[in-house]
Amino acid sequence: MNTIEINGETYVKKSDVIEKPSDNYVVVRTYSAGVHVGYLKSREGREVVLTDTRRIYSWEGAATLSQIAGSGISKPERCKLPAAIAEITLTEAVEIIPCTAKAKEILEGIESWVA
Repeated sequence: MNTIEINGETYVKKSDVIEKPSDNYVVVRTYSAGVHVGYLKSREGREVVLTDTRRIYSWEGAATLSQIAGSGISKPERCKLPAAIAEITLTEAVEIIPCTAKAKEILEGIESWVA
């Protein structure tokens, strides 16, 4: 990341800044139930409740879940996300990563996968 200091203040190029999280839309990695994306309704300890949620069955076009949450997936046509369900309770959440508006738009735009 490129920074410059002026009068004791550090500035970062706007293009280097990741957008702020979008509407509690998150990526959640669990211990044994895979990866899910949706709106964070509640969290208590390791138990997380998501609404309007999809499981990320597989993906291409992002190296990590942090990259998915930050900049989205560059190959959405090669991903498998089933249709959204109204709500899920995940009992062993390991990571909860807020999504940027850009990532949310990409993830919500991925066509539902049907086996």
